[in-house]
Amino acid sequence: MRLWPSAATERTVERTVTVRTPESIAFHYELAGLGSRFLAVAIDFIIQVLLGIVVILLISLAGLRGAQIGAALHLNGAQIASAFAALGVILLFIIFFAYFVVFEMLWNGQTPGKRLFGIRVVRDGGYPIDLGSSVLRNLIRIAELAFFYVPSAVCAILSPQNKRIGDYAAGTIVVRDQAFEVTAPQTWLHGDNAPDVPPLAGSQALSPDEWALIVRYVERRATLPPPVAAATAARVAAVVRPKLDPQAADLPDDMLLLRLYATRSR
Repeated sequence: MRLWPSAATERTVERTVTVRTPESIAFHYELAGLGSRFLAVAIDFIIQVLLGIVVILLISLAGLRGAQIGAALHLNGAQIASAFAALGVILLFIIFFAYFVVFEMLWNGQTPGKRLFGIRVVRDGGYPIDLGSSVLRNLIRIAELAFFYVPSAVCAILSPQNKRIGDYAAGTIVVRDQAFEVTAPQTWLHGDNAPDVPPLAGSQALSPDEWALIVRYVERRATLPPPVAAATAARVAAVVRPKLDPQAADLPDDMLLLRLYATRSR
């Protein structure tokens, strides 16, 4: 009996979503299925419970030690115990709430559970999740947890974009992470012994949204069919090329974006 859903099984029921930027450039994402999202939450919950147990044990030991010290100094033992209990409650709240926010900010929309199953949270436009969206979706998670995620599961099944209640409130979606990760752009583009490539003149004039387009293209180019990748590169290059010096005119669209990405990532 198979208890662990295979990737092939889940992909047959997963949906895709197309987001279009203000520059009319389309990016396609495969939405994360309910099974992978549930298992990711389960892994994260196990980690949170283990952290909570450690905190409770440490607070208990510290409370006993504090009570002994308080008795030796003729302090009020009940107040010391209450202070440690309050500290424990605060730490547990941080673990069960801030856990998701901290990891989603540090790991670009991923928690340990999401990373294990290859999914991540992004904003509706496909942009990286920001602090406000993460805080909002995880505040609502507390209410969802009170009902064992049942309303959220129903909501995700009925939603065309697999959104739970928190996703609707925060304007986020959970997608399958198919990014082509470039850990060393200079080495990847030019070889191990090649010198650093200087930034293209005029690249400082590119806006944050234009840099975001470049990053999104490069990180997804390997997952796109060649005709789609070429068309997307042409659209993105058409947006950024006018701001660059004439030397950029001789570079093919794909190479132009790769070079911009490499110099930006240094």
